[in-house]
Amino acid sequence: MNKLSKTMLLIGFLAILVILFVSLSKNQQMIVVESGNTTHRPLPMRIDHFQDSDCGMVIHSLDYASQVINQEGKTWFFHDHGGMVNWLSSKEFKEDAIIWVWAKDTHSWIDGRGAWYSRTDDTPMHYGFGAYAIPHQGLISFTEMSTLMLRGENLTNPHVRKQLGIKG
Repeated sequence: MNKLSKTMLLIGFLAILVILFVSLSKNQQMIVVESGNTTHRPLPMRIDHFQDSDCGMVIHSLDYASQVINQEGKTWFFHDHGGMVNWLSSKEFKEDAIIWVWAKDTHSWIDGRGAWYSRTDDTPMHYGFGAYAIPHQGLISFTEMSTLMLRGENLTNPHVRKQLGIKG
């Protein structure tokens, strides 16, 4: 093969790759943020259609999902409550944000600031905080969960895993 043929073959191959990537990105249409949520209620979430606003991963389950809404009605989505706390900590509107979390016990959206949190759930980012509507022994408040998360006292910390009796 001469040099011109090799060049044309390479250009053709690259064109096919570009077309493939563009078509895949158009088909996915991931949602990271929604505007216009003036009711400040949790928005319906389709699995594998939303992307986490903190880490960028696709949300594959509602089990540890959260939504944060600012006063203007912008809604951000998360697949791990720890990641939501991490993301929210740097926002100017953090104190006024409306937070909805998926409750593992009632399988419904509940007020994130009024929820109770476990420390040992197997969450997508391995922080360990599962949300529950009904308080019971061993659960902590939103304030305590947020403090622990921001101090790095979550299940990604081997010392905390040992303290809580989690192997691995």
